[in-house]
Amino acid sequence: MPTAPPSSDVAVEARVFWLRFQKEIAAALVIVILAIVGFAGYRFYTSRRNSTAAELLGNAKTPHDYQEVIERYAGTPAGASAYLLLAETQRDEKKFAQANSTLQMFVDKNPEHDFVPTARLAMAANLESMGKNDEALSIYQEVAAKYANTYNGPLALVSQVPLLKAKNRIDDARRVCEEVLTKYRVPGQQVEGTRDDRMETVWAGEAMRQLRSLKPPEQPKRGPAADNAPAKPPALLAAPTAGPLSPAAAPTPKARKPR
Repeated sequence: MPTAPPSSDVAVEARVFWLRFQKEIAAALVIVILAIVGFAGYRFYTSRRNSTAAELLGNAKTPHDYQEVIERYAGTPAGASAYLLLAETQRDEKKFAQANSTLQMFVDKNPEHDFVPTARLAMAANLESMGKNDEALSIYQEVAAKYANTYNGPLALVSQVPLLKAKNRIDDARRVCEEVLTKYRVPGQQVEGTRDDRMETVWAGEAMRQLRSLKPPEQPKRGPAADNAPAKPPALLAAPTAGPLSPAAAPTPKARKPR
């Protein structure tokens, strides 16, 4: 029966391993400790910086204040929000071109931000205010295609309708309204052979309103051959036939008076 190795051999091997690699082990432990401390310090610094930026943004009232938040706290949530608030202030001052420049900077610096489609819609609205309807329509179409599954998708579709109506593109406007009705209605329980009882969303209701305001589709015009065709004569009425008088209807002779 084999005998167990003495425990002193294990202790000796552990001591030899420690003496041989003690510098490497100590260095690894120091690196791990420094990484933990550094990560905790970074989290504390980031949290503190975000809080300070949010406080400064909360007190901002003027375009200069928003610009200060953007410059001092770039990369923070408050810094991103400052772009949107600055653009809104510029729009209120009728500075539509500057507002679009600010919104474009926001999109470029925060391409994955949740408010990117909202910023794009705001840019389209500013272009409408400047009379650049073609560029605005292009942005609406882009947002409707790229962000169809967000609340900005149906809003971008509905916003296209007035521009298409202004261009007298009635068929395109009608198609957009029908697309909204098809995509953005809340499905409900529907039994075959009964009326459609699906709930309408806000966007579907707006699309219905716009659809009712559109002109009905034009009827095909009659060709010259149809105009020159002779009118169909009315059906002739058959004259009633006079039958023989019945004996009851025959006049009775008057009786002569005696002289």
